[in-house]
Amino acid sequence: MTDAQDTAADSSLRTTGGAPPDDGGSSVTGAPDPEASPDSNPESGPDTSPDSSPEPIPLLEPREGIPPVIADEDSLARMIAAFAAGSGPVAVDAERASGYRYGQRAYLVQLRREGAGTALIDPVACPDLSGLGEALSGVEWVLHAATQDLPCLREIGMIPTRLFDTELAGRLAGFPRVGLGAMVEGVLGFVLEKGHSAVDWSTRPLPEPWLRYAALDVELLVDLRDALEKELDRQGKLAWAQQEFDAIASAPPPEPRKDPWRRTSGMHKVRRRRQLAVVRELWQTRDRIAQRRDVSPGKVLSDAAIVEAALSLPVNAHALAALNGFGHRMGRRQLEQWQAAVERAKALTDAQLPQPGQPVTGPPPPRAWADKDPVAAARLSAARAAVSALAEQVNMPQENLIAPDTVRRVCWEPPVSADRESVAAALAGYGARAWQVEQVTPVLVSALAEKGA
Repeated sequence: MTDAQDTAADSSLRTTGGAPPDDGGSSVTGAPDPEASPDSNPESGPDTSPDSSPEPIPLLEPREGIPPVIADEDSLARMIAAFAAGSGPVAVDAERASGYRYGQRAYLVQLRREGAGTALIDPVACPDLSGLGEALSGVEWVLHAATQDLPCLREIGMIPTRLFDTELAGRLAGFPRVGLGAMVEGVLGFVLEKGHSAVDWSTRPLPEPWLRYAALDVELLVDLRDALEKELDRQGKLAWAQQEFDAIASAPPPEPRKDPWRRTSGMHKVRRRRQLAVVRELWQTRDRIAQRRDVSPGKVLSDAAIVEAALSLPVNAHALAALNGFGHRMGRRQLEQWQAAVERAKALTDAQLPQPGQPVTGPPPPRAWADKDPVAAARLSAARAAVSALAEQVNMPQENLIAPDTVRRVCWEPPVSADRESVAAALAGYGARAWQVEQVTPVLVSALAEKGA
């Protein structure tokens, strides 16, 4: 049994209703005696065998009940003061309305901190949470899959200076399933109800079952953080994790994606430039409508319909109506709107048509390496095998050990002298963290030397 699973085994931490301990503190016990376990290898992963923990207990209610939703400035000010006076890390989560609304804004923010309890905030009624962000500056924020929530939190003024990502921690520790529900169950021994994860969080008022679900999402997040910290420390990976967390916290907002229309599902079927222009015009028209109506673009027109129209190049609205996705439920005005977009694409000069592919800034696709540069292809094959073996040895996914794109770039244009210093500098130049450079450099040097870098 690992340190991270001591919580699940300690019956004193559970109540008959399946609620967490009442004291509000961490529910992690001390580290086990290494001599009591046959597996004391610090690089070994967590024990996730079915018989390693008792039957998990459903987590049914927040320990202080469901808090009222904060939707006015006075309530927000009191909540900020309470959380500023709290102690320890703060659990943070956000709910979006993906698939229902345009964009990825937050429609509910949940927090929990020792000494302050749980808070649910309506960011529609309180759109500026910069005061809360400032009150929690310097405090460690605990999030699950932080990169998913940070953009919408940043929009409302909440930007952490320190964080702990429980999903990423689970990956680094070698857990096979790292969703929040799986982690809480496997590490802490409680079952979270996940039935409301994909609902329309822009609904007002929010139903009580949804609010209960939202409050429970932060109920044990700090407990999970504490358990995973011990597990990472046991495996000798805690410093690695901290470097990853620091990189997430200090990363600038991502640049807007160039030509986002190229990500239309089914684009691989579209080959001709005129057809690409139809995809672009329909996508951009759909995006403007979706933004104006504040609905998900997919609710305006499906990707499949866009691709169908591009492949067919309909001659008029009647022909467009016969295509999948434009059926009988679409009104004449709507059909004419989409056909007008098709006609705009048809009217473009050849010089105005989009190119079939995006400009390549890095190496070509690996499948093309054998023809373009067989030696580089051999280097990549050797490097991939070496990284795969190392990832298995340290018990984590390859993509967390080192970004696959970084390996490709080093193999496509290796340093003139493929020694440790040069390879380490190349890895760091591509954004690898210090721990990744330390771990990966030796195996890449060997792979490059083997295949004649």
